[in-house]
Amino acid sequence: MAEFLSLNDAVKTYLKSGDTAAFEGFTHLIPHAAAHEVIRQGIDELTVVRMTPDLIYDQLVGMGLVKRMIFSYAGNPGVGLLRRVRDAIENGWPRSLEIEEHSHAALANAYEAGAAGLPCAVFRGYLGTDLPKVNSNIKNITCPFSGEQLAAVPSIKPDVTFIHALRADRKGNVLLEGIVGVQKEAVLAAKHAIVTVEEVVGELDTPINACILPHWTVSAICTVPGGAHPSYTQGYYARDNKTYIDWDPIAADREAFQSWMHDHVLTQGPEVFAERVKGLEVAL
Repeated sequence: MAEFLSLNDAVKTYLKSGDTAAFEGFTHLIPHAAAHEVIRQGIDELTVVRMTPDLIYDQLVGMGLVKRMIFSYAGNPGVGLLRRVRDAIENGWPRSLEIEEHSHAALANAYEAGAAGLPCAVFRGYLGTDLPKVNSNIKNITCPFSGEQLAAVPSIKPDVTFIHALRADRKGNVLLEGIVGVQKEAVLAAKHAIVTVEEVVGELDTPINACILPHWTVSAICTVPGGAHPSYTQGYYARDNKTYIDWDPIAADREAFQSWMHDHVLTQGPEVFAERVKGLEVAL
């Protein structure tokens, strides 16, 4: 049964140093507020998982909280590099970073296998690629029925999955719609799921093709309006492209990065996210 908690209390209750944490959302519904709360609490030695690491992983890595990153594609969308991630990999600043790179297909299948309680994911993939040369967790197996060569990767079972969603009802059921990446699978694969939402309502007005996460799949629900910013939430606010562009020179310089993190994360709570989305167009 989902608890209704403040974001501070939810993170403090469910995420511990050394845990594996997934922060999922594909362009849409990226859980920025949740990642900022983890940074404020200084929870470190994390293994983080994400299909498309972007600004929140640049920030987590740059603050020295991550020891290992499992991912598929890493970059500042539409802009370029993740400069804090690159600095950690190339120069060990502020600490060394172990990486495990996959394709999107592999990670999606790994989450699905985790949700199903399986030890690994088996799929067609990686033929003709070089990733198996640098990732020892990519294996080949032979189908016992057809003899076909298939790829296999370990399932992903996070200790905590963080997602942002549109709404929750008072029973704790959560509504996702629009671009839905692997949020459902990442929640079902995790021991605990923390969901930030734009609002809590009496009843969910569920449109066609929406995804409902039932209350028993969620550990905590936290009301954080604007909690996906600078990502977007369908029906609430649009993507803030300027923030992504502005991030590149900030992240390029260590001192500028540390100053920005102090001013915009360490000293500001989740309530600021509602202010940041004021004036943005509504995302349809």
